Amino acid sequence: MDSFTDLFWLMALAAGIASWYRLTRAREVAVRAAAALCKRNGLQLLDQSVGLRSIRLQGVDGVRRLERCYVFEVSEDGQSRELARLWMAGNDVVSFSLPMSGSPALETVVATDSIVHGANVISLADRRRLH
Repeated sequence: MDSFTDLFWLMALAAGIASWYRLTRAREVAVRAAAALCKRNGLQLLDQSVGLRSIRLQGVDGVRRLERCYVFEVSEDGQSRELARLWMAGNDVVSFSLPMSGSPALETVVATDSIVHGANVISLADRRRLH
């Protein structure tokens, strides 16, 4: 019976390491996407990093998938720090929110740039109608 218990714990450890590795790779993709968004919109990506804020199960066209929300800080002038958000499903950017010029409010934009996303882009308006 000890060999079964040892095998179970070994498999649990392997699953934990695999999950950690996948999230680390996804974070690297999110950093590159955030840098591309900042460059395209004339913003500075501060600290060159993103942080995982949440993971949710999102239904789109009857298919459930996991979406990760990353937050990062940007600046227009190098003095201020404002939050921005990036939603990803797999390695694709689904949508993002950047601060509007001169206002701390976030402006949500659907990902349309081929540098930033893959082929699976879904309009926020369409997503809201589905629910």
